[in-house]
Amino acid sequence: MNLLKNIFGRIWALWALLIFGVTVLIVVIPIWLTGFIKDPRGTEAFRKISHVWMDVFLFAIGCPLKIKGKGNFKKGETHIVVCNHNSLMDVPISTPYIPGPNKTIAKKEMAKIPLFGLIYKRGSVLVDRNSTESRRKSFDEMKSVLAQGMHMCIYPEGTRNKTGNPLKSFYDGAFKLASDTGTDIIPALIFHTKKVLPNNKTFFVWPHPLSIHFLPAVSVQKGEDFASLRDKVFKIMWDYYEVKSGFRNPQTSV
Repeated sequence: MNLLKNIFGRIWALWALLIFGVTVLIVVIPIWLTGFIKDPRGTEAFRKISHVWMDVFLFAIGCPLKIKGKGNFKKGETHIVVCNHNSLMDVPISTPYIPGPNKTIAKKEMAKIPLFGLIYKRGSVLVDRNSTESRRKSFDEMKSVLAQGMHMCIYPEGTRNKTGNPLKSFYDGAFKLASDTGTDIIPALIFHTKKVLPNNKTFFVWPHPLSIHFLPAVSVQKGEDFASLRDKVFKIMWDYYEVKSGFRNPQTSV
């Protein structure tokens, strides 16, 4: 059974790669053109195109996506969205489905990929994590994104979670940004991307339904202690994951 699954998963990966490549060629020019529209309207145009693109792509590879909690985004309010990070599938399904214009903090090296890099760069604040200057600049850029009335999507685990736990410990950046700007945080849990694109398999895709749950906003006061805020959001996300997935572990804090 495992042998058959591995064979099918690699055949399906080839199908997914073909669909992705074809759809990239279709959307790359419209997405490039959104760069000539002033933000936040340009970024919202990019998001809507990406939303249609991902709807088609996910349907074609047998990974329908359900969204829960969009009502937690209040019209006219800007939020920092913090997501768990299990798989390379997380980034392409987060930005398109966050209601309203938004950008994601993302690794600079991915922007070098031909064609896809243009799309990746359009929806991101890029950072070189090995450069102190780049991290400082990206922090200022994220403040600018929020000031323009756009949401900022951040993966506080920093890298993909390859542990057996629901979450890795969080870095401080998202919570320092929230404290410095007084921006409320919306925790978000992405489910099942690790099943679709496992970290321990090469060139393997498995069709499986996906979901994103946006939780109620966590109120933030400007100047609030960001470490306490980090721990509070971590616990909210961990506890929610336990309830929804049936996961049980005595670890409940950073």
